Amino acid sequence: MLKKAQFIGIAPQLIVPDVSKAVAFYTDKLGFSVIGLVLDPPVYGMVERDGIQIHFGKSDMKTLKTNRDFRKISTDFIIWVPEIETYFEEIKNNGVEILEPITLRPYGSREFIIKDCNGFLITFGD
Repeated sequence: MLKKAQFIGIAPQLIVPDVSKAVAFYTDKLGFSVIGLVLDPPVYGMVERDGIQIHFGKSDMKTLKTNRDFRKISTDFIIWVPEIETYFEEIKNNGVEILEPITLRPYGSREFIIKDCNGFLITFGD
């Protein structure tokens, strides 16, 4: 029997008009660290926190699309944080725009939703 290959992570790539601005938001406001930037000014950037990576690619167009452009009740991605109250306070103190405070969902998860500097919505759940 063949052994299955193990997946060890995933890195969503957000297309943004300004890679430097996005990287600064995720490091200064959300507590990520810079992995790297490609070119100067950057056309690609990567950040990481606790093994979670998010990548940013420079858009070729002026307009941005988010998941809400296709489904009104959607966020763009979810990050699970077991210490949800601690992280909520951390980013609240950093001035992050919180769209919904910690809320218990019918499916049992506690979640809150923020908006990043480009209008992407991120759900944090425990």
